[in-house]
Amino acid sequence: ERAGNASLEEIAMSLALKGSTRFGDENDGSGGGNLHSAINSVHITSTSKMVAEYTGMKCQPHKAIVGANAFQHESGIHQDGMIKNKGTYEIMTPESIGLMRGESQSGAGIVLGKHSGRNAVFTRLRELGYDLKPDKLDKVFTRFKEVAEKRKG
Repeated sequence: ERAGNASLEEIAMSLALKGSTRFGDENDGSGGGNLHSAINSVHITSTSKMVAEYTGMKCQPHKAIVGANAFQHESGIHQDGMIKNKGTYEIMTPESIGLMRGESQSGAGIVLGKHSGRNAVFTRLRELGYDLKPDKLDKVFTRFKEVAEKRKG
């Protein structure tokens, strides 16, 4: 009661992702076996938004799974990993909870900012139709970092 309620979306996704893990032993009286839920995870986001609307309580942006920043990446090393393989830093996909992600690499939740790396900036520029030579990219990246520092500084 004083510790709060378990987060339904976190439990539902834990079961969806790890429910096939065996818990206990069928012979030790624990009832061991697999766990499952009938919750259709693609409705988690819309349900969360509905609850927020009806209760007037905003979902915190950093809330696991349903927060606005749950699938966002600004750190250069995370962005690079997401560009190369989205599964590097995400054990579930946004689509699995009812969010749609664009097909572009920057649709991988990459937020360009002062912590972004060269590869993220290069990838976004390429998506916008700019194919820069390495020396020009160096100049653009240096200027990008200067501006990003001032904006968030």
